[in-house]
Amino acid sequence: MVAATSTTSLSALARTLVQHGKLLEQEAEAIQSQANVSGVGFVSQLILTRKMNALDVAEFTSQTFGFPLVDLNAVDIEHIPHDLLPGKLMQERRVLGLFKRGTRLFVAMSDPTNAQALDEIKFQTSMVVDPIVVEDDKLGKLVEKAGESATDKLDELVGEDVDMDLLESEAEQKQDEGGAAADIDDAPVVKYLQKVLLDAINSNVSDIHFEPFEKFYRIRYRMDGVLYEVAKPPLAIKDKIASRIKVISKMDIAEKRIPQDGRMKLVISKSRAIDFRVSSLPTLWGEKIVMRILDPTSAQLGIEALGYEPAQKEALMHAVQRPYGMVLVTGPTGSGKTVSLYTCLNILNVPGTNISTAEDPAEINLPGVNQVNVNEKAGLTFAAALRAFLRQDPDVIMVGEIRDLETADISIKAAQTGHMVLSTLHTNDAPTTLTRLMNMGVAPFNIASSVILITAQRLARRLCGSCKKPIDIPREALLRAGFAEDDLDGSWQPYGHIGCEVCKGTGYKGRLGIYQVMPITDAISRIIMKNGTAVDIADQAKLEGVKDLRQSGLLKVKAGLTSLEEVEAVTNE
Repeated sequence: MVAATSTTSLSALARTLVQHGKLLEQEAEAIQSQANVSGVGFVSQLILTRKMNALDVAEFTSQTFGFPLVDLNAVDIEHIPHDLLPGKLMQERRVLGLFKRGTRLFVAMSDPTNAQALDEIKFQTSMVVDPIVVEDDKLGKLVEKAGESATDKLDELVGEDVDMDLLESEAEQKQDEGGAAADIDDAPVVKYLQKVLLDAINSNVSDIHFEPFEKFYRIRYRMDGVLYEVAKPPLAIKDKIASRIKVISKMDIAEKRIPQDGRMKLVISKSRAIDFRVSSLPTLWGEKIVMRILDPTSAQLGIEALGYEPAQKEALMHAVQRPYGMVLVTGPTGSGKTVSLYTCLNILNVPGTNISTAEDPAEINLPGVNQVNVNEKAGLTFAAALRAFLRQDPDVIMVGEIRDLETADISIKAAQTGHMVLSTLHTNDAPTTLTRLMNMGVAPFNIASSVILITAQRLARRLCGSCKKPIDIPREALLRAGFAEDDLDGSWQPYGHIGCEVCKGTGYKGRLGIYQVMPITDAISRIIMKNGTAVDIADQAKLEGVKDLRQSGLLKVKAGLTSLEEVEAVTNE
C-alpha cells in the first residue's frame, strides 16, 4: 500500500502568503484543508485561525496583486443595486456586486485570486468582472444583509395579489407581447421560479422538490443522488408556485385532491431545451411538487461515457446489435436504467431500422424513434402497445418496464419472432431477473430461448477530481469489502473524499455506473430449463467470469474514480 501524501491544493493567495513569509507551507496547507472541509473560503478560515486579521489580509492582497482596496464601512448597502448578482451566488462565493459600468461589473471580494468564483460570476452575468479587495469580515456581514434584503423582497410577494393563473391563461392565448406577456415577466413569483429552474440546470440537478409543511416551505435539489435543501421561500407563496408550475405543465390547477402528472419545456437557447416531468401530490399542508429534469443530451453521451468496463461494453454491444432476442436492464429506481436503454437505442437509431418504444412516460425525445406514452385509463397498456407495434413492421422494440405476465409474454414472443426487444425490470441483480420472470409465470423454455443478456446496474458518486486525496485503508477492511489477496499488491492507491468549492463541499462531483453484465450462455440456459435458482445461475455466471456489482465497483475504487465507502453503500445487497 502506498503511503498517503499531502495533496492539499493551495490557492493562489495561499501560495503567495507562503512565498512572502506570512505563513509556513504546513500552516497554509492545514488552513486550506480545513477550509475545504468546512466549506468556506481560504481567507475566512485564515482569519478564524487568528494568524492574520482581515485588514492585514486585505492590504497584503491589494498591494501584492494590484487590485484596489475599499473600506466597506463607507458603502451604503441601500444604494447597491440588488440585481447585480444572484443571492445564491453571493452567499456561496462570498462576493458582493457593487456597481456596473457598461459591460464591466465591479465585485467586492476578499480573495480576488479565486478563479472559479470569477468564472462563475462572468458566466452568470455575461460581463467583464473587475475584483475590488475588501476585508473578509465586513464582506460577510454585507453579504448576509444582502441575502436578508432579497428575502424581504420575496416576503413582499405575500401581500401582492398577482393572479398567476389568469396571467398564464392569457399568455397561452398568445396575446400581444405588450400586454399579458409583459405582466407575466414582471411577476416576482414567476421570476423566482425561473431562477430556481435555471440554478438547478446549471448545477446538474436531477430532481427539484417543492415541499410545503405546517410552519415552513422548502425547496430541495437532488444532486448526484443526494437531496440538499437550497431555499426556504415564504410559506404564503406555496400555492402561487404550485399553480404556476401546474399551469405550464398542462395540469388541472383546480384539482388539488388527487395526484397529477404533467410535462413542461424550458428553452435555454436555440440549440438547447430542457424537458421537465412534473408530479404533484396532495399532502397535509398543500401540494408537494417534484420536477424531474430530462436532458436529451444524456442519451447522446455514448456508451463509453456510461462507465462500462471494456469486456462489459463489448458483451452489451454484441447483444443489442443481434437481429433478434431480448436484452434486459435491471436495478432500483434512479439507477440509470433509462439512460442506458436510450444510449443503446441511439446506437441502433439509423435510417434503415424501425424502432418503437412504449414508455410510462417517454422521458427523453429521440428523433427517428417512434415513442408511445402508455395510458392505462384509455386502455393503452404496455401489452396493447406491443401488439400494435408487431403490426407495424418493427426491427427494435423498447418496453419501458415488464410489470406483468401479459407484457412479459408478448415481449418474449416478439423476441422469438425476429425482433430485438429491450426492457427493464426492478430486481437487485442479473441472476434474480431470470427467476423473477419464472415467478411471473413465464415458461423456462421461453426465457432460455429469448433472453440473450441481462445488465444490472447502480449509480455511484464520482470523486471530485479537484480535492480527492489518497487515503490508507486497513488491509483487513479491503479484504472484507471483497478485494482478493492478489489485488493488494501495492500497485494502486485508494482515494477518499474531502470537499472543495468545485464540488460544493461534498467531495463528489457527477456519477458513474457500476454494472453486472451477464450474457445468457448455453450453460445458464440449461440451468433455467431445469428451474434452477438465482444462486445456481449466479454461481455459473461467476465461473464464466461475470463480475457481480460489488466486484465491478471495486474496479472503480482501484481506478481512483470513487471511494470504497460509496461502493459499499450502493452495492450493499
